[in-house]
Amino acid sequence: MFRAAIAIILPLFSLSAFAQSDKLVDKLASDIEADVISWRHHLHEYPELSNREYKTAEYVARFLRSLDLDVQTGVAKTGVVAVLDSGKPGPVVALRADMDGLPVPEQNDLPWRSEQRGEYNGNEVPVMHACGHDTHMAMLMGAASVLTSMKDKLHGKVKFIFQPAEEGAPAGEKGGAEVMVEEGVLKNPDVDVIFGLHISANNDIGTVSYNSGGTMAAVDPFKIVIHGKQAHGAYPWKSVDPITTAAQMIMSLQTIVSRELKIIDDAAVVTIGSIHGGNRSNIIPNEVEMVGTIRTLNHAAREHVYEAMARKVKGIADSMGATAELTLPLDYNYPITYNDPALTAKMIPTVERTAGKDKTILAKPVTGAEDFSFYQEKVPGLFMWLGGKPLDVAVEDSPAHHTPEFYVDDAGMKLGVKVLTNLTLDYMDAHND
Repeated sequence: MFRAAIAIILPLFSLSAFAQSDKLVDKLASDIEADVISWRHHLHEYPELSNREYKTAEYVARFLRSLDLDVQTGVAKTGVVAVLDSGKPGPVVALRADMDGLPVPEQNDLPWRSEQRGEYNGNEVPVMHACGHDTHMAMLMGAASVLTSMKDKLHGKVKFIFQPAEEGAPAGEKGGAEVMVEEGVLKNPDVDVIFGLHISANNDIGTVSYNSGGTMAAVDPFKIVIHGKQAHGAYPWKSVDPITTAAQMIMSLQTIVSRELKIIDDAAVVTIGSIHGGNRSNIIPNEVEMVGTIRTLNHAAREHVYEAMARKVKGIADSMGATAELTLPLDYNYPITYNDPALTAKMIPTVERTAGKDKTILAKPVTGAEDFSFYQEKVPGLFMWLGGKPLDVAVEDSPAHHTPEFYVDDAGMKLGVKVLTNLTLDYMDAHND
C-alpha cells in the first residue's frame, strides 16, 4: 500500500514541478524576447565570414560578460565560450551556436538587411547571414540570460559555445567545431552532453523537428586524377584515353549506391561535381581531374563507400591501361551528425512539453552536413531543426538556405530560447546525483 502511494505521488509532484518551471521559463523568455530580436537584427546587419567573426565575437562576449559569466575568447581563432557555474554538483551541459555568415548578396528589403563586404579566397564579396546563424546566436544569448537568472535552480554547469566557421574555413585555414574540439572546448569543465538547434526556412514557426541516429550526413570530398597517354584525336588507338576512362568511372561509381548498398537502410550519395581535361577538340589529353563529394548517414555505409571507391577507381583505370590517383578525403571531412538514440529518447519529452506534442516532428535524415558532428564524436549530442517559416508562407514559396532571398521570421526564436533552456534544466534534474 505504501509503495503504491509513492508511485502515485511522485508523478504528480514531477508534473507540478515541471509546470512551475515551464511557467517561469516562458515568462523569462517572453520578457527577453524583444532583446533577442534586437540582437538578431544587429547580428544580421553586420555579418562576418568564417574565421573573420571579430566584431561578432566582441558583441557576443560583451553581452556574456554582462551576465557575470566566465568568458573565454579567441577559441579556434574567433570563438567565444562562457561558463555558468551553479555552485552545486551536477553535469556539464553544453549549448552551441554558430557565428559565421556567407558570401551571398542579400536581396531582402529589410531595415536591418546586410550591406557588408568581406574577403573570400582573395576576392571582395558581399556577406549575408543566409543560413540563420544570426538567429542561433541570438537564441543562445537569450538562453544564457534565462539560465543565469535561474541559477539557483541549476545543478552543475552550463557551457555556452559560440563557434566560428561552421560553413568551412577559407582556403589554407582550419576552423569550426573540429578546431574547437582540438583546442579543448569540451574540457575544463568536461562536457557531459551537448544540444544544438538550427533554424529552418522550410519548417513552420512553432515546430521542432528531430531524428534519432544519423540525422545529417558525413561529408567526404574526393579527387580523382586519371593519367593516360596523349594523342591526336584522329588517331585514338595511339592514346590511353583518360576521358573515356573518366566516363566509365563516373557511371561505375554510381553503382556503389544503387547496387552495393542496401538503400532501404543506407541512404548515400556519390556526386562528381567537377571534371576537367583537355583543351582542344582534336587532342586526346593525357590527364583528367575530377572532384566530388560522398554523403553517408551511418558508419558502415561510409566505410563501404571508401572501400568501393578505391576498388572501382583502380579497377577501371587498370582495365583501360591508365593509372589513377584517388585522394579521399580531399581537404576536409565532416563526421555523421549522429543524435545519440538514448539521449534523444530521454530528451524528446522535454521538447514535446515545450513545443507541444503535435509540433514535435520526427523527420527524415538529410544529406546536408553540419560540423556539430565533431562534438557528437566526443560526447552524446542532440541536434534539431527549429521552424522559422511564417505560417502564411507556403513551403514552395519559402526561399532556400544559402540564397540571397533567405528569410526566417523573428517570431520563431522565443521557442528556441525555451527549448535550449528546458533541455538544460531537465537534463540537470535527471542527473542530479
